Order: sequence, then structure tokens, then C-alpha cells
Amino acid sequence: MLKVLIIDDQPAVRTALETLFEVHGLEALSVSTPDEGLHLLATEDIGAVVQDMNFTQENTDGAEGARLFRTIRELDPDMPVLLMTAWTALETAVSLTKEGAADYIAKPWDDDKLVRTVRNLVNLRALRQENTRLRAQGNRARRALAEKHDLREVIYASPQMHEVVRLAVSIAPSDVPVLITGPNGSGKEKLAEIIQANSRRRDKAFVRVNVGALPENLFEAELFGAEAGAFTGATKLRVGRFEAADGGTLFLDELGTLPLVAQSKLLRVLQTGEYERLGSSTTRKANVRLVSATNVDLPRAIAAGQFREDLFFRLNVIELYVPPLADRPDDILPLAEHFLGVHAAKEGKKGMKFGDDARAALVNHEFSGNVRELQNRIQRAVLVEVSDVVTASDLGLPVGGASGRGETPRRMTPPLPLGTLASGNGGAAASPSGPRAAAADPASEQERAGIEEALVRAGGVVAKAAAEMGLSRQALYRRMERLGIVMERRPR
Repeated sequence: MLKVLIIDDQPAVRTALETLFEVHGLEALSVSTPDEGLHLLATEDIGAVVQDMNFTQENTDGAEGARLFRTIRELDPDMPVLLMTAWTALETAVSLTKEGAADYIAKPWDDDKLVRTVRNLVNLRALRQENTRLRAQGNRARRALAEKHDLREVIYASPQMHEVVRLAVSIAPSDVPVLITGPNGSGKEKLAEIIQANSRRRDKAFVRVNVGALPENLFEAELFGAEAGAFTGATKLRVGRFEAADGGTLFLDELGTLPLVAQSKLLRVLQTGEYERLGSSTTRKANVRLVSATNVDLPRAIAAGQFREDLFFRLNVIELYVPPLADRPDDILPLAEHFLGVHAAKEGKKGMKFGDDARAALVNHEFSGNVRELQNRIQRAVLVEVSDVVTASDLGLPVGGASGRGETPRRMTPPLPLGTLASGNGGAAASPSGPRAAAADPASEQERAGIEEALVRAGGVVAKAAAEMGLSRQALYRRMERLGIVMERRPR
């Protein structure tokens, strides 16, 4: 359990504070000098520091407390420090809060307010330590995965994306069809590359087809090939994509745009492995591993008569869901740094970096266009920026975020599921397909309850609840949206 460290030269104050904290379940240690306090910070598990501003009778200006605070900040920038001050050091304490002090409390103090403040600081410290531990654990897991598999230099830091990549390499050696779902620009093609690179067909062809870009009247010729003279303009033999991918992997992107007529022809090839070139009666065999991707809700398309259910089950033996960038904010800055390096080098502007306002704006932005939008914004910034520092305005982003004050949480009724994306025909979903899977997930219910409790404790102030949980305000907003928690404004 993390302890509260009290640094005060007055024995009566130390005794009173130790007793107060321990009565309320907070373990406390107390010392009379800054040097003793710094020693305990180095040897004990401290969750928060409550420090006086003066430690000798001849000094009343708060300079001793300021020196101690700044030394603590140098040793441990994340340590919460609560300043206790008499009126003579109040001005100094106020200025130190601008340097990062958690807060200041005047002597004599209010017991309830002091205990509440210190408890929140200790909880925040514990959350930060847990987040650090989880990040370190995630870093080790990513390194181990990258050492064992070819991840095609994919950039990510979030646990959500790590799980998707881990599933991709685990199913890669199999030859079963894979359906990759997720919004546009989220990285579905990169996941297909990872599957190919770790499959038994890694040394064979990897043929990509953007189905949405194929004219309907040329679909058959593009996929299956055409003999010379098979149609007007066909002056020479055309090798189809299935034939080009023989022995390797065929990646069909934007599968949801495939017309129904083309769907039936594709289904026949998947069922029999046989096809004919357009204008030929010779039957050919296709030995390909099929990986498909779509941003379309295929169960809904099936219900609307726009997609064949039998084709869906053929393609969807394994499903991998790539979440939108807004649901994996830990990936934003690593991807941004990568894109900045790539585009800056391309434009002869090596050494460019993000300013603090740019970093904050990137983390707070929702990125409805996902990774593609992030890359486009950074490319734009590199082109327009004349200095070495990229600002929020260079990215076309505002600084800061929306306020959550004066709001209270209420739960939004979750939408009814549209269908099970991987069912029947022995199919098994390798990852839940987005928010609609979260409603019945016990872990999501537990996360929702924790967020609602934090919001209630914070009086509906989202920024305060986010700080308590060790999150940015926008990160908490994104989790609330994903879990179906909305804020209900009440009249003042």
C-alpha cells in the first residue's frame, strides 16, 4: 500500500496529521526535515507528499519549502505534492502550483477536505504506477512478438492493436480465409500484409485487388483473366488476379462494394477452386489463400439483400477487427512521430519535432479518418511549416478540448446487435467486432461501472474524474462514448 509522507518541523502537526490519516485508512510516515523526507522518498513506496513551506524558525518566506518541492520534482516528476502553508508563504505556494504542485492547504486545515484531497492524490499515484507497469508489460510483449514474427514494421503501442496483431500472426500459418473488418483508414491492409508475411505462402505472390475500383463489366476479366479477342479491346491475353496469385495470397480490399453478380462468380471459385478465363472453355485450378477486408457491416448488408450470406460464411472463417484510432489513443503519438520522420526526410526537413500544443491537439483529436487522416495532417504540416517545430495550427487542429463541467452521467441504452459476424460453417471470430460486442462483455460492464463511480465522485466534472483515473479528459470522453455513457446536463 502506498504511504503518505509528511514533512513538517512541528511535532504537534506531524502527530495530528499521522493520526488523521491513519484513522481514515491511509498509512503515514512523518519526518521533520527535508533531508529526512528525501531519504524516505528514495526508500519507501510513497503515494503523496504533504510538506510544510518552512522548516526553521528564522525562515517564514516559504523559500525552504520551494527548494524541497523543486528537488522532489527533479527526483520524481510524477510525485503528487500537497503544500501546507500559513499566510506568510501563501504567495509562494500559489506560484508552485503553476510549477506542478497538486494543491495547497492553509493551516489550520479542514480535516475532511485534507483527507479527501490526499486520498485522491494517493489513488492517482497508484493509477499512474499501474499504467506504467502495464505500459512496460506491453512494451515487453510487443518486443517479444516482433522478435518472433515479421510484423512488417507496423507501428502501435495500444493493447487493443497488440491483441489484433497477435491474433493475426497466430492464424497466419493456416490457409483458412480471413475477413478483416474495421473503418476506413484504420490499417486493414497492413494487417493483411502481416498475415501474408507470417504464412506458409510468405515466399509466394501477394496480389492486392481493390474491388471497389473494378468496373462491374471488367470484374470477371480482372479476377479470372481473358483470352485475346474475348471482348472489344482485348487485343492480348490478360492474366487474372487468381492466376497471378496461384500458390500465394489474394487480398480483396473493399469487399463490401462487390456487386451481387460478381459475388456469385466469386463464390463458385471459392467452393470449387476452379475458374475459366473469359473467352475460354478450359477449366483452371486456383490455389490461393484469400484475405478480404471491408468497412461495410456485412450482416446488415445481408439483411438488406446486398450481400450473399453463403459468400459471407465462406470468407469469414476467421475475423479480425481493427478498431478505429479513436479507440486506441495510445497509438496516436507513436504513429505521428513515425509519419513526421518519414515525411520530413522526404522533404529534406530532418530534425522536425512536435511542439507541446501539437502533441496535446493530436491526443485530443477524434480522428474520424483514422490513421489515414493522421498521416495526411502530418504531411500537410511538414509541407507548410518553415521552422523545426510543428504546432497545432500546422496540423489544422485546435488546442485544448471540450469542457465537461456541470454534467452528470447517465447510461445510454446500447444498440441491439446487428448479427454475429463470425458464426456458422465452423467460423470463429478472432476479435469482437466493435462497440456492439461491448454491451455483453463483463469487462466492459466493469469498466463502465468504474467510470460512472468516478464521475459521481467528481460531481459530474469530467476533467476531475479523468485526473482521478490517470487519463486525459478526451481519453475519458472516448471511453464514455464507446461504453454508452453520456452526460445529462441539469439546470443550475
